[in-house]
Formats: sequence, structure tokens, C-alpha cells
Amino acid sequence: MGRVAFVSAGPGAADLITLRGARLLGQAEVVLADALIDPGLRELAPQARWVDVGKRGFCHSTAQTAINAALVREAGQHALVVRLKGGDASVFGRLEEELRVLHEAGIDCEVVPGVTAALAAAAQTRRPLTRRGQGRSVSLCTAMTREFELPGSPGPKADTEVFYMAGRQLAALQRQLLEAGWPADSAVSVVSRAACADARASEHRLDQLASASLLHRDRPTVVIVGAGARPAVPQSSLPASAPDLDRIPADPRTP
Repeated sequence: MGRVAFVSAGPGAADLITLRGARLLGQAEVVLADALIDPGLRELAPQARWVDVGKRGFCHSTAQTAINAALVREAGQHALVVRLKGGDASVFGRLEEELRVLHEAGIDCEVVPGVTAALAAAAQTRRPLTRRGQGRSVSLCTAMTREFELPGSPGPKADTEVFYMAGRQLAALQRQLLEAGWPADSAVSVVSRAACADARASEHRLDQLASASLLHRDRPTVVIVGAGARPAVPQSSLPASAPDLDRIPADPRTP
């Protein structure tokens, strides 16, 4: 019986993986990889057999039951199986279900942490998620639910709220956040494909969030609302390597 290492690949660029994660990839015989993993990570495990088990929203993707079965099967045949997950494995990665399956099968495992998309988006735009004296709490939520409703009770949950998988939900997210009590002029930062070469970032008032849909459509998108969405320094002082932050009007037809 082998063992399974849950390795967090980080978002975007391959070099955001941790040294421990890279070392385990180099030892793996089989890699069960999520969607959106940088293809460059394959160079770290050329000896391994790579299996795509990616998920993309509610469209056609690998069923969780099939992933669970593959983990148990491959661990029974190989010394080390790497389950490569995008971002951080513990954040919206279905990690609990896979840990339980391995525990029930008596298979040893470990979890290697990584950079989650919220941190990558904050770094991409130089906008810290926490701020001394005004941004002391952060919540991580998913915008991708079958009911298209925000989880939990009404009202802001933290000084900064971060919503994952929000690319197709911007209009609904705007409406629900306003209904939950966020002021219309709340700062919002939207980043799609954070830490990738083609990352896009835009800033908005909350009541204009829906206008970002055209820019970020069909791209993995993170939305940051509140204290962590406000610029930390004047945007004119950012270096040339910083991504363009577009101010999009409420009506995308407006010049």
C-alpha cells in the first residue's frame, strides 16, 4: 500500500508551488491533477503518469466519486501518488471528502499547503487583504452555488470579503451584496487568472460590479470587497510591471 500527498500547486504560474510540493512531484509515480494547473509543473514530474481529474464549475468534469476511486486504486498500486490541487488544497478543494476516503481505506496521506487565489489576487494588485485598524477580518466565500445565493445570514461577514469562482456571477453578486447591507460605494477589486501572464484586474464601486462581466467573462475570477479592495498606495506610483487596473463604468457602452 502506498501513500497520497495532496500538493497545493498555487494559482497561475508554476513557480508559486512550494519547495516541498515540488520535491514530492519529483518523487511521484502518478499525479492526479486538477484543471487549470500550469502545464509547466509537468517538468517537475516527467517520470510520473499524469491523469487529468479536473473540475470546472457545473459543466462536464470528472465526478468526485471517480476521483475518490482513483485515489484508492492508484495508492494500492504505487508507492507515492500526488493529488495536485490548484491554489491551496484546503480552500474550496473538496479536500475533506478525499481525506475521508483515504482514511476509510487505511491509506496514509499528507497535505502540503500553498498559495490560494485570494492571496494571489491581493498580491497581483498590491492591495493587502488586511489593514491595520480598519481591515482586521477576512472571509473566504464561494460565489458558485447551485442556488446562486450567498451563504449564511445577511450582512457583511468581515471587513474584507473574498468571493471565489465569481466570473459568471458578478451581476448576481452585486445584487446580493447590496441586499446584504454593503454600501453602494464599497470598494471592489476583481482579478481573473491571478498570477498568470494574462491576469486582468479592475476596480469598481459595488453598484457597478456587474459592468466587469465583459472583461472577466469565462475566466477564473476572484472578487474582493471592502477594506482589502481599496488601493494601498496611489495607483500612479505602481511600477510598470503592475497589471492595469481598469475603471469600468456601470454601462459598458459608456465611453
